[in-house]
Amino acid sequence: MVGGATQGIGLACATALAQAGYRVTVMARRDDAVARVVDELPPAEGVHHEGIVSDFSDWQATAQAAASHMPDGGWDVLVHNAGGPPPGPLADADPDDILAGMGPHVLLGQALVQLVRPGMAARGWGRIVNIVSTSVVMPIKGLGVSNTVRGAIGNWSRTLAAELGPEGITVNNVLPGFTDTARLASILERRAAANGTSVAHEAEQICSTIPVRRFAKPEETAALVAFLCSDAAGSINGTSIPVDGGRLAAQ
Repeated sequence: MVGGATQGIGLACATALAQAGYRVTVMARRDDAVARVVDELPPAEGVHHEGIVSDFSDWQATAQAAASHMPDGGWDVLVHNAGGPPPGPLADADPDDILAGMGPHVLLGQALVQLVRPGMAARGWGRIVNIVSTSVVMPIKGLGVSNTVRGAIGNWSRTLAAELGPEGITVNNVLPGFTDTARLASILERRAAANGTSVAHEAEQICSTIPVRRFAKPEETAALVAFLCSDAAGSINGTSIPVDGGRLAAQ
């Protein structure tokens, strides 16, 4: 199952897993977008992709929706990809903003892990991959609530990796850096407006901090996710792997 899979990195992950031969269940909040993705995923013989419509901001309802659609035996792979909280300084954030940020990420993640674990453990094989952010390693200026939530995900997933590893279940985080998505476009527009510059200028400024001098493509992150969900990645567990063009390494 791939959450948040109707655009950007989530869509690329769903496509990559379908190309690898998986039967993919996508989950997102817009029914038209979910239906479109299911129809457009690469087909495979004997495989029927499915969709679940739910709003991740209501983590309890989303977990219930997933449970009601879970196939016999459960899912072999869980890719958890929820959108980031709104930007802004952490010092100005209301405590409820932090709680709201935890819902789609940590609380929903916990509920989904508990949902898929029995089937994975029974088979002695499972893959859980969280699409997070490089802020797991280094906070990003102006994303105070997001930095806080992502940090929690880091320790949550490492703890699960140690607990579930003996059952044949691996838990890893993929940390996209600046990636060419609609969310990045929105960030660039806000920066340009705040600084009185252009989107092109803000993009150039950011790219100058990335050793490969460009934004990542969603498909590059998806390729790593697909590998982590393969048999070949069975000994990779409890990691947080950046896909950021070397930006963290250069800091």
